[in-house]
Amino acid sequence: MKKLYFLLPFVLFGCKSNTPTADDKTVKSESNPIEISYKVQESEVSDFLKYLSSDELEGRETGTKGIEKAAVFLEDFLKKNNVKPYFVSYRDTLTNFKPVAYNIVGVLEGSDPELKKEFVVLSAHYDHIGIEKKDQPDKINNGANDDASGVTAVAQMAKYFAETKSNKRSILFVFFAGEEKGLLGSKSLVQKLKKQNFNIYTQLNIEMIGVPMKRDYLSYVTGFDKSNMAQKINEYTGKNTIGFLPKEAEYKLFYRSDNYSFYDVFKKPCQSISTFDFENFDFYHHVSDEFKVMDIPHMTAFIQEFLPAVTKIATTPTEEIVMNK
Repeated sequence: MKKLYFLLPFVLFGCKSNTPTADDKTVKSESNPIEISYKVQESEVSDFLKYLSSDELEGRETGTKGIEKAAVFLEDFLKKNNVKPYFVSYRDTLTNFKPVAYNIVGVLEGSDPELKKEFVVLSAHYDHIGIEKKDQPDKINNGANDDASGVTAVAQMAKYFAETKSNKRSILFVFFAGEEKGLLGSKSLVQKLKKQNFNIYTQLNIEMIGVPMKRDYLSYVTGFDKSNMAQKINEYTGKNTIGFLPKEAEYKLFYRSDNYSFYDVFKKPCQSISTFDFENFDFYHHVSDEFKVMDIPHMTAFIQEFLPAVTKIATTPTEEIVMNK
């Protein structure tokens, strides 16, 4: 998550917020969700996250040999699961960063002749902050939670859709580079898509979901009031999947991840989903953000719970998630 370290001192001092309380933002689900027989495998979640956050990748800083290994890993995963490249190859070269760096972009075409012209974007950033310059025993910022966890979730969703072929809309799967450098990967990609008159319906960007919250909802969405995304996701899952986190509104997290680049250009519901709540994880941008502190059962359950939601988003006859006026 970009530049959150500037905010953490203020969080620790316990600044008061003028935003409504969580009780004012209760989101209820009132429909019957679709049944999903597909089961996310905990072992696959574990293996994927373990490699992506391993020392071998040296913290995945954009422009380094470590992130190049991550790019190859993600390309191989998409190819293995029959997710096609969106461009000529999976690699989308950033136009705003030197040396050469890439987003990894795959696509599954929708099955409906008309709805396939609309795109759902499922995304996460696969870069992190690399190696510490300080002389210390552990120098590698592995970025397991930030954001190898989100990448793992999006990858498992790609595998699900590739196997079930349950998407009527087309789905763009994006793994961004350069997020930690100032949302560079998403800023670069969105300009290319704009020139193509890219017809986006909505974007779900997954950011830091490696540990659970101790709340009565599974996760929160950034920019809660900007759209009805929270309400619709809960309707689709039939659970309290999304809640309102006052700290998110207070610190304007909507503007601090790759969803904002898409919203800024397309003015569509483009928001991030997270379980990092300022209380449940002490290792933000820290060398201890490692695989061993991730909660794999939680991550697996998170992905599983979102499958009805992303399926409905990819299949509803009309665009039900809309911006609030």
